[in-house]
Amino acid sequence: MSLKKLWTALRGAANEGVEAVADTQAIRILDQEMREAKQELQACDESLTRIMAKRKLAQGKVDSLNADIETYTNHAIAASEKGDDALALECADKVGELEATLETEQSILASFQSSEKTLKANISKAKTNVRRMEQQIEQVKATESVQKAQVAVSTRHMGANSKVKTALSSLDRIKEKQQQRSAELEVAEELANEENGSDLDAKLKAAGIKSGGSQPSGSDKLAQILAAKKAQ
Repeated sequence: MSLKKLWTALRGAANEGVEAVADTQAIRILDQEMREAKQELQACDESLTRIMAKRKLAQGKVDSLNADIETYTNHAIAASEKGDDALALECADKVGELEATLETEQSILASFQSSEKTLKANISKAKTNVRRMEQQIEQVKATESVQKAQVAVSTRHMGANSKVKTALSSLDRIKEKQQQRSAELEVAEELANEENGSDLDAKLKAAGIKSGGSQPSGSDKLAQILAAKKAQ
């Protein structure tokens, strides 16, 4: 193997090791990310609350300025109708100042309203993503637990099968030994019977009950011949 291929193989093994460690810690990492995401969302809710409060105050200023503008506009009209042009002009100037201030406050109010709208949309989207991620994490946890249980059961089953196979092998060996022993006992019994039978035959022959015994003596044979002659 060339050095380049060896380096590639080592690098691949290292990457697989890193991925295996990352996978092992995946649930813990995801839980930590969810905790951090919820903390960020809580901070976002607090920011939204502050912006909404400022928007409410800005809306109050705008409403108050509109009311003042309407009031001083009416005063200017009333003064003009009474022929008090100086007072009418002063009220008109006041209305102009209030309208300039109103324009500024309306701009601030619009900025708060835009920020509030954007922040609400972003928070809602982020909360939806967090809920989806939490659901996926719970599914992964549940699947992980089920698979661990399945692995445990499978391992026990495999172990049981191995034990059963070992026991069956031992049983077969025991049976073979017993068959061998039975055969040996049968042979021993047969040999014993044969030996006992030989002794008995010898005894029968010796007693003249069974043929093939010892040869008769000459006097015995002569007696047999004479007895046969006499019988004729």
